[in-house]
Amino acid sequence: MNLTKGKIASLGIQHVLAMYAGAVIVPLIVGAGIGLTTEQLTYLISIDILMCGVASILQVWKNRFTGIGLPVVLGCTFTAVGPIIAIGNEYGITSVYGAIIVSGLVVVLIAKYFSKLIRFFPPVVTGSVVTVIGITLIPVAMNDLAGGQGSADFGSLTNLVLGFGTLLIILVIFRFAKGFMQSIAILIGILAGTIIASFFGMVDLSAVAGSSWLHLPTPFHFGTPEFHLIPILTMILVAIVSLVESTGVYFALGDICEKKIDEKDLEKGYRAEGLAIFLGGIFNAFPYTTFSQNVGLIQLSGIRTNNVIYTAGGMLILLGLVPKIGALTLAIPKPVLGGAMIAMFGMVIAYGIKMLSRVDFNLQQNLLIVACSVGMGLGVTVVPEVFAGFDESVQILTDSGIVLGSLTAIFLNIVFNFRKTSSSSMAHKKSA
Repeated sequence: MNLTKGKIASLGIQHVLAMYAGAVIVPLIVGAGIGLTTEQLTYLISIDILMCGVASILQVWKNRFTGIGLPVVLGCTFTAVGPIIAIGNEYGITSVYGAIIVSGLVVVLIAKYFSKLIRFFPPVVTGSVVTVIGITLIPVAMNDLAGGQGSADFGSLTNLVLGFGTLLIILVIFRFAKGFMQSIAILIGILAGTIIASFFGMVDLSAVAGSSWLHLPTPFHFGTPEFHLIPILTMILVAIVSLVESTGVYFALGDICEKKIDEKDLEKGYRAEGLAIFLGGIFNAFPYTTFSQNVGLIQLSGIRTNNVIYTAGGMLILLGLVPKIGALTLAIPKPVLGGAMIAMFGMVIAYGIKMLSRVDFNLQQNLLIVACSVGMGLGVTVVPEVFAGFDESVQILTDSGIVLGSLTAIFLNIVFNFRKTSSSSMAHKKSA
């Protein structure tokens, strides 16, 4: 498809809208958890959005040292929310950023070695991981569709009509539109849903009026970073967990873009992610990881060009510099976003199933790997308090359905398949 600048811009906006709510919610939760002032929270949200753009560009721009070179969007990792609040309350916010800086440097240093683990990610693992990612995100979409968890009008008829109405608009566009119009179905659905919501008085522009026009990033905005061992080890663990999540996204995008992901590609991708985490610490933002909702968007739109992500990255930087513009996206009602997210997250699940279609399910162990990894991922998502009695350092691994499901798939593949694969490889070499 020949994309004009206008079409690329529209697709870029679509990617920004897809990830914006997920990116903003992290600083809001962290700010409330560690007691930031309104002024501090304003900075945190702005710098987070700006750094999402920088991190995405770093990852898309493939060079000798960094960048996976795929149309991937990076945002702040939800895995870090609990640990950051715990560290901030016990050691102070400056210790949070000291730990993030060190964890970023560690990821840069271990990227070469972590990438050699590619043999532990055959289709039975990557397909399971991508499926788990999609499944664990569906509750987020459903909560938003109902009005947002904890909202006074949660599950009201108005919210449900708006949410499912937005989804219906997207489906109708996909059924009857062609070409470019079909590729921006999500964007059209969100815009149409927001316009409809305005007639119900559900579009709040107060955040726009209260925002400033310009907000420049400043290194060490919250003070000189401090370095304590426990926070550092905690954030290193968070960063490694994020690499596991990102690996599934890399393989999913590689499959969508019909590009084979090798060890060198992973090394550059991990290194770019480590650099993004390091810069997040410098500018007092967050650790960054791949955003899977944008993978679903790429699959839905069929547009796989990196120029769209460069454009989205530039828009995110602009939004971070001009909070008043960025606040406009906060006016999109949660039910509208939820309706769009069902389609996007559902496509992530569908693509995981497609990746699993290459797996030999005549082997019972492969069925068991998929069953247990998806079961663990979904189980923790539905019943998050199941591991509440564990130590907080362990809960970093057990609180996230994505992380626990991914680690289950990797571990079971090693138990059931790795030794057989290694033995057959050695036998082949001897016979040769």
